[in-house]
Amino acid sequence: MDITDRTVLIVGGTSGIGLGLARRFADAGSTVVVGGRDTDRVEGLETVTVDVSDPESVTRARDEVLAAHPDLDLVVTMSGVMLLEDLRDPAHIAQTETTIAVNLLGTIRVVDAFTPHLIALGHGDVMTVTSGIAFLPFPLMASYGASKAGVHAYTEALRAHLAGTGVGVTELVPPAVATAGQEQVNPNALPLDAFLDEVVGLLTQTPTPDEIVVERARALRWAERDGTYADLLAQRSQALASLPGR
Repeated sequence: MDITDRTVLIVGGTSGIGLGLARRFADAGSTVVVGGRDTDRVEGLETVTVDVSDPESVTRARDEVLAAHPDLDLVVTMSGVMLLEDLRDPAHIAQTETTIAVNLLGTIRVVDAFTPHLIALGHGDVMTVTSGIAFLPFPLMASYGASKAGVHAYTEALRAHLAGTGVGVTELVPPAVATAGQEQVNPNALPLDAFLDEVVGLLTQTPTPDEIVVERARALRWAERDGTYADLLAQRSQALASLPGR
């Protein structure tokens, strides 16, 4: 994928991986718009306010971006929330509903909003963002894993639907990355710059891989294939001991 002369919208790019990607695209020479609910913290880049859990907000953002950038040819959708849950307590459904509304339905809303434009353009790319947890659950975040597994399946189907249109579909599969306090929760989280270096190296390959899986994420992505799934899941399940009453 060429990242040097694109017009890019990154929804969910106001912090962390998204903002890091936005700056990498901008540094490479692309025009970048960053979308999210809290755009005040984004400096030096164009922004658009969007709440992916609100269909009208997504439509307004789409219209605003396309009016200013009719040549938009890359949409990255990565808005997400990561919430702890106790599945023995039915009250966890509140976290589930929020997670699915943002991570899964939000992704689909953004893709739906821009797909007709990209098809009419006749070229471009959509990039979704899942997680290693989509392929090997972290039981403390059950709905997060389920939502990201859903995004993975949807991305696979989207790629099939858009075959022959000139629009490519790429899935970014991050491991734990040291953003938003992850470095405190997980001391083994990959430093953001190291992650972005590897992502850019993979993303700019020709042809563009269907999945961008950095080395640290491969153990999660391929655990079932490699026969390590049960052992790794058991290790990750030990975190459930931190829940009250366990």
